[in-house]
Amino acid sequence: MRAAILILPLLLAACGQREALRPAPGESLPPAPLGAAEPPSPSELLEQPTIARPQRTEEALTRSEERETDRFDLPPT
Repeated sequence: MRAAILILPLLLAACGQREALRPAPGESLPPAPLGAAEPPSPSELLEQPTIARPQRTEEALTRSEERETDRFDLPPT
């Protein structure tokens, strides 16, 4: 009985339909951006621009190095 209660939500979550995205009833897509001929499609709205998720091109710290002394690192007064 317990197993059925635990498996039922999993089965219900797995049976979702896959279809094209569209606005909710009574809603519309956002207007076209300035200079665009037509508004973006729902799938285009879901794509993140590169600037939203930048990727690191090189490792920030590749090896351990001693820090140079900082002459402006003064104790608090």
